[in-house]
Amino acid sequence: MNPKAPETQNALNDKYILIGRNAVLEALTHQKALDKILLKKGERQGSLIKIMAIAKERGIIVQEVEREQLDKLSESPGTHQGVLGVCPAKAYVEIDEILRIAKNMNEAPFVILLNGIMDPHNLGAILRSAEAAGVHGVIISKHRSVGLTPAVVKTSSGATEHIPVCRVANINDAIVKLKQAGLWITCADMSGTELFNADLSGAVGLVIGSEGEGVSRLTAKNCDFKVRIPMYGKIGSLNASVAAAIMMYEVVRRRKFSGASP
Repeated sequence: MNPKAPETQNALNDKYILIGRNAVLEALTHQKALDKILLKKGERQGSLIKIMAIAKERGIIVQEVEREQLDKLSESPGTHQGVLGVCPAKAYVEIDEILRIAKNMNEAPFVILLNGIMDPHNLGAILRSAEAAGVHGVIISKHRSVGLTPAVVKTSSGATEHIPVCRVANINDAIVKLKQAGLWITCADMSGTELFNADLSGAVGLVIGSEGEGVSRLTAKNCDFKVRIPMYGKIGSLNASVAAAIMMYEVVRRRKFSGASP
């Protein structure tokens, strides 16, 4: 493609777009594949200077475009901060790869399964928390769930560059495979045991349900345990990404601090 030619959404259908300075800089810093960088005309300040320098060093094309073009190519106009990264379509991993990562780290597998998360901002926030909590991988569904869209990448603040994501046709089949690998599967459900009284040690998979409906009945039935986060106010539930973060860090507490002195 001529680097001076205007980009169109059709031309980028098979590409993956990184939105914003943090996401692009993270990809450059960690040697991720980038086809080119789209930069708002006239932008030459702050972290954009560093982005341009690294791109030049790696031989990556930097193409100046109008702000309107960046708005069209990003899902959330105005949030691109004057820069987009265009790279090959994001590759999902297989479940076996996630388990292999845990084995290579000599750690009990810690996996998150998402059942019907459709809000890209929730998925991005969950991926960010998962990466921070040392989760080995996140499993999402191909159906009735959001994938790794530009908005997800933006919200994750670079976490998508570090945490493996597996996309499966059937989340229940994934649960079966994880059980066969020795994981105990726990889902968030208001009828479950209080989270802080549950045993979340060892190899564990946490299932987080959709924003409105929670974990589906069949998926909940396939889980080994159900847990609930205690609520002490007038609101009856938490945002999916907040609930996920609380549950993840209870696993962290059990793994890292269960034997620590108060």
